[in-house]
Amino acid sequence: MGDIEEIVLTAAGYKELSEELDKLRTTERREVAERIRDAITYGELTENSEYEDAKNAQAFLEGRIEDLKHIMQIARPMEIDEIPTDYVGLGSIVTVTDDTGDEWEFTLVSPVEANPNIDKISDESPVGEALFGKRVGDTVSVTVPAGKNKYLITAIRK
Repeated sequence: MGDIEEIVLTAAGYKELSEELDKLRTTERREVAERIRDAITYGELTENSEYEDAKNAQAFLEGRIEDLKHIMQIARPMEIDEIPTDYVGLGSIVTVTDDTGDEWEFTLVSPVEANPNIDKISDESPVGEALFGKRVGDTVSVTVPAGKNKYLITAIRK
C-alpha cells in the first residue's frame, strides 16, 4: 500500500468540514431516521414515495459522512505562516483585475474546500492553476468556457 495523500486545508476550511461532519453525524442522521420512521407509518412500503425519498436521503447522507471522514483522516490545517504573500499559493487571498477593469478577490484553496460562490477557488481549477506561483504585477491568460480571460495580479495577502 502506498503513502496516503495529504490534503492541506486552510484553517477555516478545516473547521468548516469538521463542523459539517459533526452536524451530519448528529442532527442530520437523527432527522433522516425520523423521516424513515414517519414514512413507515404511511403504510405499504413498496408504494411509499416518502419512504423511498427518506432512504435515498439516508444513503446520500451516509456517503457524505464517509467522504468527510476520509478527508478529515488525511487533512491537515495550514498554519498562518505557511500562507505565501510574495507569490500566489495555497491559502493566499488574491486580488486580480480582468481586462475590462473589474476587480475580483478570492482565496486559493484545495479542491475539497473550493466554492466559487463564496470566492474560494481551487488551485486545480483553470484560474487557480494559471495564477499559482505568480506574483503581484504578473498577468495570466486563462481559457474558460466563454473564451480567454486575462487577469492582472494586483495584491496577495493572508
